Amino acid sequence: MAKGKRTYVGLYSEQTGNLCYVTNIQKKNFPQGKKLSLRKYNPKTRQHEVLKMKEIKKGN
Repeated sequence: MAKGKRTYVGLYSEQTGNLCYVTNIQKKNFPQGKKLSLRKYNPKTRQHEVLKMKEIKKGN
């Protein structure tokens, strides 16, 4: 099968290291090595924190 144009990423908290969100992104918008960091709500700590992107494997 052909590889898709999208990949799954997890947004991990910088403070606790917990996985907070899972989403998918287009590979062409994020070249290899480029990381996204967002300030989003972490439901476990109930605070807004900086979350870093890390690629994850999505099972079918």
